[in-house]
Amino acid sequence: MQTTTENTYTIFELDRREGDGIVVSLLWDKSRDATSIALSDEHSDAELHFDVPSARALDAFRHPYAYAARQGLLPTPEPREPVYA
Repeated sequence: MQTTTENTYTIFELDRREGDGIVVSLLWDKSRDATSIALSDEHSDAELHFDVPSARALDAFRHPYAYAARQGLLPTPEPREPVYA
């Protein structure tokens, strides 16, 4: 008896860009028909993954931090004392 294993990938990377230690990927999950953004920042060790409506996917891919902040997905920064020069 012969058994075959079928590899079914449901998440596809549609686009990717890298620069200054930041990697941004635009992903499509075929099984959910959903788009998302995955972001990795080697400077801060931050990783972020969030769903985006397909109509806004390219905007979120180009400006992931702005999109995440607008959606309330980023932590609020700690208040800092002003710096006087």
